[in-house]
Amino acid sequence: MTGSIEDAARASFSARAEHYVTSATHADPDRLAHLVDLVGPRPGWRALDVGTGTGHTAFAFAPAVGWVVGVDLTEEMLRRAERVRKDRGYGNVELRVADVHHMPFAADEFDLVTCRRAAHHFSDIRRALGEMHRVLKPGGRLLIDDRASPDDDEVDEVLHRLDVLHDPSHVRQYRAGEWRDMLATAGFEVVALEEYEQHRPASEAFTNGVPQDRADQVHALLRDLTPRQRDALDVREVDRELYSNHFYVSVVADRR
Repeated sequence: MTGSIEDAARASFSARAEHYVTSATHADPDRLAHLVDLVGPRPGWRALDVGTGTGHTAFAFAPAVGWVVGVDLTEEMLRRAERVRKDRGYGNVELRVADVHHMPFAADEFDLVTCRRAAHHFSDIRRALGEMHRVLKPGGRLLIDDRASPDDDEVDEVLHRLDVLHDPSHVRQYRAGEWRDMLATAGFEVVALEEYEQHRPASEAFTNGVPQDRADQVHALLRDLTPRQRDALDVREVDRELYSNHFYVSVVADRR
């Protein structure tokens, strides 16, 4: 394992595993269906879902491919995923513990690798992308769907502080241009890239399951934003709940 970030991730996601089974943003059926359409999988494909968590992405792709292996660092997340797998009858999904930085698979083993809402926790993103490239067949397809930052240093900085308060295993969320550069360096050719936003409540995005002292810091940080930060994040009260913008990127790339 690569050290303390991975230990922090196990601790964090073990404690909050049940939340991710029903999390509205992780389980969003419309977004998941759109990602399947964006990738265009084929029935005979063998797919790998990296950082599968409680399995939402693996299960979304399962009807469209031949086999899906979902891997995650946290056993407790996989236990929840296995329960869902059995309940829904996904017979072509296998769940395994694995670290993206050292994946236990042969080279050229998969037609598709997916990674959704996980890459911002990877302690060495370049090594992780190298592993995804290694296990993909030549011409194989990669999907990344993750938290992102806009091209604004001030907003990027405050989002990073909020995310670390929410989860100490958070490493970095990357801008769309950074994804293009990193994927090109790792040996991929980007074939589609989409940026999108969601306006989400602070309780769901930043303070759910968080110790009170860190939750207080989140609210203080949101309260003390500069006018430009507040405008960029569209921080406002909706039905007595504080909401803010969250930025995402979806990238489809083929292995060169």
